[in-house]
Amino acid sequence: MLVSWSGGKDAAMALARVRSDPRWHVVGLLTTLTPAGRVSAHGLARAVIVAQAQALGLPLFEVSLPDAAPNALYEARLGAALAAAAARYQGLATLVFGDLFLADVRAWREALLARCGWQGLFPLWGEDTGALARRFISDGWRAVLCAVDTTRLDARFCGREFDAALLQALPASCDPCGERGEFHTCVYAGPLWRGSLALRRGRALSGDGRFRYLALAGVDRVEH
Repeated sequence: MLVSWSGGKDAAMALARVRSDPRWHVVGLLTTLTPAGRVSAHGLARAVIVAQAQALGLPLFEVSLPDAAPNALYEARLGAALAAAAARYQGLATLVFGDLFLADVRAWREALLARCGWQGLFPLWGEDTGALARRFISDGWRAVLCAVDTTRLDARFCGREFDAALLQALPASCDPCGERGEFHTCVYAGPLWRGSLALRRGRALSGDGRFRYLALAGVDRVEH
């Protein structure tokens, strides 16, 4: 199976979950990038995603899309990437997602994959997001908030460590895992990691006036 990889904590938790299950075998990560070479919602540069894949010891399959790509183009390019992966790994037809409870998103993914001859797996689905957030931290994963929707969460949260202090500080209106898009994270260390990514952090930058992104200039090295 492949894991849909955004660089964030939910993808990392989904990967950890399926890797702990002997029924499943993960062969790679799949990520979607903008023309600028970034994960759209997270704002992470391709260099960060590549370094994460290397730290996890997994090959990376990439889908390149223009900004605001129509669904037909997304489906075509995703289908091509899935076909390339399936040609490399015989019998490959499952894509893992870290979605938690947004039923409309899950239904859209499942319908799209079905048209490509694939199926989706959602190992974290329906679990309590507060418990998941706390387990992410207690299991030894480390992440930083790399994007914040300032209409849902104060911009000053951008750049903060995803830790117990952050969970305490989040307003009650904010999902602990940011599942409604309140924030996104960048994972830089964890129990599946080969060392820790030494990210070069810049200042928080505004997006389109609504979003605040953390400038991660790339990766200096993988520390062991």
